[in-house]
Amino acid sequence: MTRKTVLITGASSGMGYAAAKLFAKRGWRVYAGARRVEKIPGGANIYALYLDVTDETSIRNFAQFAISHAPRIDVLINNAGYGEFGPLEEVGVQRVRKQLNTNLVGASELTKLVLPTMRKQGAGRIVNISSIGGDMYSPMGGWYYVTKHALNVWSDTLDSEVRQFGIRSVIVEPGGTASSWSEIAMNNAQANLRENSPYAKLTEAMVTLFNQMNSSTHATSADLARVFYQAATDTIPRHRYFYSLGDRLLGHFSRAHQATFHSLLNVVTNQLLK
Repeated sequence: MTRKTVLITGASSGMGYAAAKLFAKRGWRVYAGARRVEKIPGGANIYALYLDVTDETSIRNFAQFAISHAPRIDVLINNAGYGEFGPLEEVGVQRVRKQLNTNLVGASELTKLVLPTMRKQGAGRIVNISSIGGDMYSPMGGWYYVTKHALNVWSDTLDSEVRQFGIRSVIVEPGGTASSWSEIAMNNAQANLRENSPYAKLTEAMVTLFNQMNSSTHATSADLARVFYQAATDTIPRHRYFYSLGDRLLGHFSRAHQATFHSLLNVVTNQLLK
């Protein structure tokens, strides 16, 4: 029996790292990509490869190696991403472009390269790692939320186009996770503040709030890796995958009651500024 093959981006830490280990443990051939190749897990079944999802040549080299090396491409997991937090007025355009290229454009470009192979096979699965931030938003995270909302729409549109070929495109929406994501996002929020910024107080309040939320989360990278695996292997895939019922309900409430969510968010923001 031919081993199944998965490509995973952002595999040097967090959920991507845990997913690479899980798929390899279950006998999959894993092509794991990240800029910090030395941080990618080693072991049987894992091919650690350099990948910068903001660089076209790097994306092409990663995809071509996997396609030429493996007998088939069963799953692509677009996991690479980060949070470019900060006031919309003050986040510089270069940082905006990096956020868009990392969280959205890179996923699109890599997907384009594997789709012809999946189409020839008559099967394949694109698993896009979004966030509950793809259904909601908060101050200081505007560009991050833009990329996750866009990734959701992009994935759903892609799914409507490629189902005819036996390929599916699905979304995983993690909520709070015990990882370095929040620390990096909050560091970015502070780094993006200009000197004497009028948003300093709000930023500090949001950093405190996110840190408190992060300290109370119970989902680990290993927990999310199992959700990745389910999204990759379900015979009849769903459009959305969540780790917890709370994440699912929060996403549903945000989508179904946007005006109410916006009003509640304004109340919370006003309280933070007091």
